[in-house]
Amino acid sequence: MPILKKLFQWLPLGKVPEMSAPEVYKRLQKNDIQIVDVRSKMEWDKSHIEGSLNLPITSFSIEKIKQLGLSQDLTTVVICLSAHRSIPGVRKLKQFGLDEVYQLEDGMLSWWKLSLPTSK
Repeated sequence: MPILKKLFQWLPLGKVPEMSAPEVYKRLQKNDIQIVDVRSKMEWDKSHIEGSLNLPITSFSIEKIKQLGLSQDLTTVVICLSAHRSIPGVRKLKQFGLDEVYQLEDGMLSWWKLSLPTSK
């Protein structure tokens, strides 16, 4: 893979598929999605979506992603604070073999704005 293409995958630029906070919440109630939170452990510890898996974008590797035990049968939603770090997260999860991957539109900021439930 050319070096520029590799670099582009890590940049928080461009578009990836998105899912709104209300849709993510609705799908969580049905238990038909899995969430990967790419914020730092400190951010995740302060407030996260119940059931989300924390893998900071700075730690992304094929080995770490495999350790999450993600299901190919579930839609995956990648989240961060403001939908910037999640862009490369979506790209990398697709590269590593997951088919249906979205980012949370506007990140945790949109989740908190709607006062949707979180855990600490």
